Amino acid sequence: MRSGILAVEKGPGVTSFQVVAHLRRLLRAPKVGHGGTLDPDATGLLPILVGEGTKLTPYLTALDKEYVATARLGLTTDTQDASGTVLRERPVPLLDADTITAALARFIGEIEQIPPMYSALHHEGRRLYELAREGAEVERQPRKVMVYAITLDAVALPEVTFRVRCGKGTYVRTLAADLGEALGTGAALSRLVRTRVGPYHVDDAVPWDTLREARDGAALWTHLRPLDSALGDLPALTLDSRATQAFVHGQSVPGGGGRAGLLRVYGADGALLGVGEGRGDLVKPERLLHADPPRTPVVPR
Repeated sequence: MRSGILAVEKGPGVTSFQVVAHLRRLLRAPKVGHGGTLDPDATGLLPILVGEGTKLTPYLTALDKEYVATARLGLTTDTQDASGTVLRERPVPLLDADTITAALARFIGEIEQIPPMYSALHHEGRRLYELAREGAEVERQPRKVMVYAITLDAVALPEVTFRVRCGKGTYVRTLAADLGEALGTGAALSRLVRTRVGPYHVDDAVPWDTLREARDGAALWTHLRPLDSALGDLPALTLDSRATQAFVHGQSVPGGGGRAGLLRVYGADGALLGVGEGRGDLVKPERLLHADPPRTPVVPR
């Protein structure tokens, strides 16, 4: 079974799970997943994990992401986006770009967010959005997330468009709502496009129209990228044949070289064996892969 990462564009009005189910049928692959959920109304890049790639989900979801978001000022909804029930409307004063940029700057760095009720987080065994649809609201603890950069792209009141680069777990809907409160107007997300996840960019993804109209997966396989494309930020380690055999059987092997942290580990024939953790002079297997043909290792950028 072939394994790898398939970068696709998700269209509006479908869930990430529906895209995965569609691709599972097209590719006829028993193991297909995705590297980070997009809301149904959101569009843009959705990394698809095929075969052994599903084992790399934690590393894909941990990659930094970029979004282009449009927030409609003056509108507050229960879902924090424009599709929700309107809770409040407020007038929008004539705000200039400098004022909006200054408000956006408050959200750069490590910030705290209260997860929205309409989210997939669990509370006592149930998804928050299930409780929200029943009219219930539960207390959510603030979570620390990292926002690396925010830039203002356009102002067309009552809408503002900004570009954000952020880390794992950031809710851009909440960011838009919090921006509205900082400006004194309230806001709801009206459009969201994910443009990048780690090394994968929407400009290089399989377009949504192509994906939706495909009748088989023959052409899609040509877009499959190697598994180590998701691990390019990790230092590489190549083992000799003896250490290779030990590593794939779950044993720690020499070769850490005093390094600590995660490594992408290759066998003597160039095959990606998986992810190891450097512990002094040893490397301990953390995630093993077993379906990789030999290939040239990816050189970190």
